[in-house]
Amino acid sequence: MRTKAGHWDPFGVTLLPDGSAKVSLWAPHADQVEFCVVTGDEMEGFTETRYELEHRVQNVHFSTIPQIGPNTRYGFRVHGPWDPDAGMRFNPHKFLLDPYARAITGQLRNHPAIYDYQVNDPTSMSTLDSRDFVPHGLTVHSEFDWNGDEPLERPWNETVIYEAHVKGLTYLHPSVPENERGTFRGIARKEVIDHLVHIGVSAIELLPVQHFVNETHLMDTGLSNYWGYNTLGFFAPHADYASTPGNQIDDFKFMVKALHGAGIEIILDVVYNHTAEGGALGPSLSFKGINNKDFYHFTDTGDYANFAGCGNAINAEQPQALQLIMDSLRYWVTEMHVDGFRFDLASTLARSIHKVDMLGNFLTTVSQDPILRRSKLIAEPWDVGPGGYQVGSFPALWSEWNDKYRDDVRDFWRGESGIASIGWRLSGSQDLYGDPGTDPLSSINFITAHDGFTMLDLVSFNHKHNDVNREEGRDGTDNNRSYNFGTEGPTLDSGIGEIRARMVRNFLATLFLSGGVPMIASGDELHKTQRGNNNVYCQDNDLSWLNWNLEQQDWDLIDFVATVAHIRRSHPMLCPLDFYSGEPLYENGPKDLAWFGPDAQEITDWHDSEHVSIGMFLTPRESGEESIFAIFHVGSEPVKFTLPAHPYAQTYVAILDTHATNGQPNKHAREAGEVFLCQPRSTYVLTAQR
Repeated sequence: MRTKAGHWDPFGVTLLPDGSAKVSLWAPHADQVEFCVVTGDEMEGFTETRYELEHRVQNVHFSTIPQIGPNTRYGFRVHGPWDPDAGMRFNPHKFLLDPYARAITGQLRNHPAIYDYQVNDPTSMSTLDSRDFVPHGLTVHSEFDWNGDEPLERPWNETVIYEAHVKGLTYLHPSVPENERGTFRGIARKEVIDHLVHIGVSAIELLPVQHFVNETHLMDTGLSNYWGYNTLGFFAPHADYASTPGNQIDDFKFMVKALHGAGIEIILDVVYNHTAEGGALGPSLSFKGINNKDFYHFTDTGDYANFAGCGNAINAEQPQALQLIMDSLRYWVTEMHVDGFRFDLASTLARSIHKVDMLGNFLTTVSQDPILRRSKLIAEPWDVGPGGYQVGSFPALWSEWNDKYRDDVRDFWRGESGIASIGWRLSGSQDLYGDPGTDPLSSINFITAHDGFTMLDLVSFNHKHNDVNREEGRDGTDNNRSYNFGTEGPTLDSGIGEIRARMVRNFLATLFLSGGVPMIASGDELHKTQRGNNNVYCQDNDLSWLNWNLEQQDWDLIDFVATVAHIRRSHPMLCPLDFYSGEPLYENGPKDLAWFGPDAQEITDWHDSEHVSIGMFLTPRESGEESIFAIFHVGSEPVKFTLPAHPYAQTYVAILDTHATNGQPNKHAREAGEVFLCQPRSTYVLTAQR
């Protein structure tokens, strides 16, 4: 069917006022591209109409197609050479998803037709048609009323991140209507937002919401990809998170608008390091059949590079692959109003084939982009390739997940490390982020995240218990740095239960008292347990979902988190913009940061293994602010801690005590030089007046 000509930009399908659609696809090595319109449904069967994209300019195939309206199913069939050894995997029998699809419908089914090769002979091209077994693109037309909403641009030093899963957060929430549980609209419910505001959250970081599919090996076992790190559509909100089928775009926008109205930013966990197509034996769903040769990284031997451990790696050095990533990011900011991104395995995006390059195409392009450079940019600063671990190396504008913070805080509280590293972590990790262009806010501090033990499991299990994942214990890290206090898993021993609850409070207090940006894993404020499973990526069930059937101890912990969040907000020196100098603020005056032992003497030997407690004294640089003295005691016996005197303080008042179930201390005033009794494994915060 012939169509009239027009310029190819933008990519994808653009609906026009006259009822037609502009369609364009970048496929430089293809001989022919067909745009395929699908009618019917899965139950009664599909029919298909094909339109050749007759124009080709700058390696883009494009045409204007008549009579294409909203909610039209579509895909592409791309013709060209079948030569896998040369990186060419064209196969017109495969129905391919538009890389720029704004909405996606339908499920991926594990059928031989989804592979571009014959399953019994991977060297031969498959002639099975995949259309009925793969997701389809869906044309969209959204007229959402934002009513003045725009990204919030809250400062980093006011930021507290809550990492959450769209489904897991609300699927069991009794106050969310049943049809909205586990959806974007579920998060927008007042009861959910009120909870986030109460515990001091300023930004919610959502696990992947760009449309993803299940890996075929999970389909074979009856499991599914719950986390979503298997992206297929970089512009499309995940269809299963819609409250009603096909409403995922407006539902997402509704959620964003509601969160913004409460002062909460939205950060998306995005997976641009690999796609759902896997390696050479993975399915052909989109990019493989359109431009496999350029879109993916290949090794010198012609194999798919596998820096992400998922079978392939997107080649962000290639201009059009980089353009797709940048177009996607800008779309989520400008059209969907998100406030920032956490980049999964960001080192892969910064790679040439042989090394991670902090001056490479991706990072340089982001840094000069007038839209993205105003967004919050967070790197997961590692991948599984050579030289991939890059904590402390990402350039200005970027913050990083700081796993050294996680490891050092865990080791400190289980009594494995002394105090040698905890000072760096409490004061903003200057040993990692002390170079020009970085500051304490470069460090995203976390103790737990979606990947690994929950905070309650961290103090309840010495070993992972991942049998339900059906991988014979091969999955999930063995380096948990956890301690079960004498019993593996749940116990009726009230003494052990009391210590575990206190340790959870200690971890949360440490997180909020540290320089840098705190990140809470969703459910840690509810005593969430995954029963010792430290890799629930494939567990879409109550092992992963939040249990909102709360007991009194859970309500106490929620209020405790609200208390420590308030302490952080009320004392700016706890979230500094710059590193402390450790020098006196004026002649014979107090230092801006000083470290004390129980004898009220400043610590000089940081490697003394006898140290089981440490005091952090923060003196504000601005007049009119209170000083803060925080004591962290990891010992199993009480310790008498002498309160530092002149020039630091004359009187003290305790405002936090993790030995108390609700964190509330005895608030009577204490004199400098007085002995303060610290209970075993406890944290205390005192305000100090000079």
